[in-house]
Amino acid sequence: MTAGEPFSLPRGWTKTVRSSVIHAVALASVALTRAWGSAARKERPVQVVAECDRAKTEIVLLREELEIKDERWSRVPPRRRPYYTPAQRMRILKLKAARHWSASQVAEAFGVTEETIDSWLKRVDEEGERALVQISEPVNKFPNFVRHLVRQLKALCPLMGKVRIAQVLARAGLHLGATTVGRILNETEPVPEDVASAVEVIQVRHVMAKQPGDIWHVDLTAVPTGAGFWVPWLPFALPQTWPFCWWVAVVVDQFSRTVVGFAVFSGPPTASEMQTSLDRAIHKAGRKPKYIITDKGKQFWCRSFKRWCRRRSIRPRFGAVGEHGSIAIVERFIRAMKNECTFRILVPLRHAEMRRELACYAVWYNQHRPSQALDGKTPQEVYASLPSANMEPRFEPREDWPSGDSSQTALRGERGTKLSLVVGYVEGRRHLPVIEIRQAA
Repeated sequence: MTAGEPFSLPRGWTKTVRSSVIHAVALASVALTRAWGSAARKERPVQVVAECDRAKTEIVLLREELEIKDERWSRVPPRRRPYYTPAQRMRILKLKAARHWSASQVAEAFGVTEETIDSWLKRVDEEGERALVQISEPVNKFPNFVRHLVRQLKALCPLMGKVRIAQVLARAGLHLGATTVGRILNETEPVPEDVASAVEVIQVRHVMAKQPGDIWHVDLTAVPTGAGFWVPWLPFALPQTWPFCWWVAVVVDQFSRTVVGFAVFSGPPTASEMQTSLDRAIHKAGRKPKYIITDKGKQFWCRSFKRWCRRRSIRPRFGAVGEHGSIAIVERFIRAMKNECTFRILVPLRHAEMRRELACYAVWYNQHRPSQALDGKTPQEVYASLPSANMEPRFEPREDWPSGDSSQTALRGERGTKLSLVVGYVEGRRHLPVIEIRQAA
């Protein structure tokens, strides 16, 4: 090819250009993850720059998601779009005020016209059930602030169902039925601002409880540092090693569901590494279990692990291959750990930070998370035979509630007590709330 001659592309290149773009994006993401992982092991200034770059990339991807959804929504004719509820209109107007948006900016963001926004603003102070923008009216049975407490818990912990919320509030002294919680969550009206202002959010720190048991369940899981493992080239998956994922080993007590210990590895651990981790768990617990139940992974189904158990007078038990429920207790914990912790944070690339995140979750899980399998008790309460918090005297916010009701716990204070919600977080992690209800001043 002579100088100045145009570059000729391969014949038929347009047939693969789209798949090439997908491959290029995936390859760039792999390269970025490698670079962030290398930076995580360097000096602190380099780590900070890499963390900021990773956070900015996540923001760009989230904005891309929103833009795609907005474009799909914009193709629906305006008259066929569902109306915003009065509560949603109030939220939109509050967001408009917080972001200093003009009417045109709000209209573009939420798929309405400027005239619609102007109408909301003009009619924001209307009264009555047909008001365009509404604030809530008190409910019949429970005071308005109780609704706010329930909704605040749901906002802080979206993964909590109505049964879990009822259990958390019962432990704090406010007894609600699961059906009552469900009814409150299905309501759409917002609570008044003066009620919302009664909520106090504080930061608290906690220490880890160490309560060993007689039967331990042990398992391994891969925790991706990104959103998944898929890539568009064979074998269509990223290698399951750092920096694309961490391998986490967990030890759970069967009797109380207590997290006895955990370990973090850069890749699939060997049998020797698992035995060392279990030795550390035994040392921290202060005693060894009688039985250890695992699957038949190569770390456990081997002579080395069986000799380790024999030397410590521990009886190994193995779950059946492919049989559902054979190691259900530890698998249920792993699912909870991912849904409530690792899927809700930007998974760290530094080993020490990953251990710290899991340690905070273990504290919260053991001490503050009520378990439905334990009738609303926490793992620590069950194993240590502590009094259950949901059996302590309760608050009664209803003034006319009958005094002869023997189906509930004893009363704390007077009927019609005003309450406020105090929300703390384990080591400042907002996905690990610690709930307390206090009598309002």
